[in-house]
Amino acid sequence: MKILKYLIAAGFFAATSALVTAPAAAQSHDCGSVTLADMNWSSATFIANLDRFVLEHAYGCDAELIPGDTVPTGTSMIEKGKPDIASELWTNSFRDALDAGVKEGRLVIAGKSLSDGGQEAFWVPRYLVEKHPELATIQGVIKNAGLFRNPEDPTQSVLMGCPSGWACQISVENMAKAMNLGDAGFIVRDPGSSAGLSGSLTRAYEREKPWLGYYWAPTALLGKFDMVAVDFGSGIDLEGYVNCITQVDCENPQPTMFPPAPVLTVAVSDLAKRAPDAVDYLSKRAFTNAFLNGLLAWMEENQADGEIAAVHFLNENEAVWRPWVSDAAAARIKSALASL
Repeated sequence: MKILKYLIAAGFFAATSALVTAPAAAQSHDCGSVTLADMNWSSATFIANLDRFVLEHAYGCDAELIPGDTVPTGTSMIEKGKPDIASELWTNSFRDALDAGVKEGRLVIAGKSLSDGGQEAFWVPRYLVEKHPELATIQGVIKNAGLFRNPEDPTQSVLMGCPSGWACQISVENMAKAMNLGDAGFIVRDPGSSAGLSGSLTRAYEREKPWLGYYWAPTALLGKFDMVAVDFGSGIDLEGYVNCITQVDCENPQPTMFPPAPVLTVAVSDLAKRAPDAVDYLSKRAFTNAFLNGLLAWMEENQADGEIAAVHFLNENEAVWRPWVSDAAAARIKSALASL
């Protein structure tokens, strides 16, 4: 899943002011036909299946999943009014169109899929930080560059970067330049693919070897492995990130942490009008990266698809989802689960 091919721009955040707070009053139980985009990565298909189950059994919707992807789904919602819901929309790559769709009254931002936003960072394994606490900071990494030696060239140290063609490849290389990692002997290695990147981390972790590299959340791997995000000591410079770090022609990059990426639930305006109770649920339903990382790891270990994961979540985590719905809706959900 190349979820990280996105650029953050400050102008997007104005759209988040359109977050819907629908009335949670009387529930119609007849919201009609509702289509939800089923994106092709694990967290998105889990949330879409969860929303489908809840909308069908708690609110009487005739809910159906249809295949989707970020830009095609968002564009279709604006131009055609379908699908009705994108449960997990990584909005950076769709920022301008989303802003316009909200402004024109075609779309509403129903809520946040990730309450703390999508996460990107340079990571080191916790077992390494426990031995060398200074590795939790970039200065500590630089001082201990020898731990990350390139086995093919011991004069070099390795920062595992993004696969060629991913937008994060540009960001990682510019961040390495901004922090003068090259002067410390680091090279940014292209893992070749998503599988190459995850395989590199997996091999190192299972052998408790040193590893330094880029990764993102929510992912099953960060649910499976205990990793520490390296602190650059810079805070977040959103303007510098947008205007330089993410740009190929960034001549003078300055240190900045990766800003959290807004990951939202978006609905067509018509749904908010005809099914405000359902949209009220969407406005409350959100996950933290930490929780979702763990769930994605469970999905991988159990070879569970989105539908199985949704039922598992509802059965095992009532304390999490119960505040999202009314007493009556919760009773209908539990009745549906009992009948499976």
